[in-house]
Amino acid sequence: MPGLLKRILHFKICKAEINYSKLNPRNWKRPSFKKIIKGLAFLIIFLGAFIIVKDEISYQFDLGYYSEDYADTDYSEDESDDICNVQGIELRGDLVTYISDNSIAEDGSQLYDETASDYILAMIEEAELDEEIKAIILEIDSYGGSAVAAEEVAKALKRSKKPTIVFVRSAATSAAYWAASGADIIFASSLSDVGSIGVTMSYLDNTQKNNKEGLTFNSLSTGKFKDYGSPDKPLTEEEKRLIMRDLEITHNIFIKAVSENRNLPIDKVKLLADGSSMPGEMALENGLIDRIGGYYDAQTYLNESIGEKAEICW
Repeated sequence: MPGLLKRILHFKICKAEINYSKLNPRNWKRPSFKKIIKGLAFLIIFLGAFIIVKDEISYQFDLGYYSEDYADTDYSEDESDDICNVQGIELRGDLVTYISDNSIAEDGSQLYDETASDYILAMIEEAELDEEIKAIILEIDSYGGSAVAAEEVAKALKRSKKPTIVFVRSAATSAAYWAASGADIIFASSLSDVGSIGVTMSYLDNTQKNNKEGLTFNSLSTGKFKDYGSPDKPLTEEEKRLIMRDLEITHNIFIKAVSENRNLPIDKVKLLADGSSMPGEMALENGLIDRIGGYYDAQTYLNESIGEKAEICW
């Protein structure tokens, strides 16, 4: 009996040794190149079939989802929110002729609160060519800027063949008011700042500061007026008269434009053209605006003007 038990144990130990030897990678037979290729081909086919089945299941799921949730949705043109019949334009911050590269940050945002007449003119021209657009509304919140930009906007509004409306928020003064004067009708709040018909070219004189810091300004110019207005040199009386000459010319053009655009006697505009602004109520009394009101009042006027509900695209 002990001998038999010994033989059984010896058999099991040998069996275990044989099994463990099969698990040793050193004893594995290296597969042939042909078998490797067959294995890779099977794997590629399996993965391709899996992807196709997965995409088909996803497609069927999406199809069922959209067909159940949106089958009853009506996308008729009459109810579309994308259709507008009034072009909205914003004039905010300083009015300039164009936005310079120095005003643009690296991420594309503007560093300064400015609006370019280039942009406003392009929007007006686009609205003129669009048959769906029935009117143009310009929102203004600006204390002024470039006289040239103001003249460009005013003339573009006045030249438009479609109704043009301005509504003033906090302010439409100086160049911004000049621009607004070209519209068919101007709305403003009773608290809005309006007017400021005047021109300025004031600057800071740094000469005393430079002297204190030991700095010397060296003028190297051809023509005695070439560097006039430089903050680093005193302004002579002759130079001051030259600057005032240009300011008076611009001021007179400003007055004439407001007189013509607003159908006001030029003598009345001259009386108002002292550079001061006035609240909306006073501006209404003096003919600088047409109505007291804001956005919704302007929209009501638009409804009546175009004979349908005004849908404004900004």
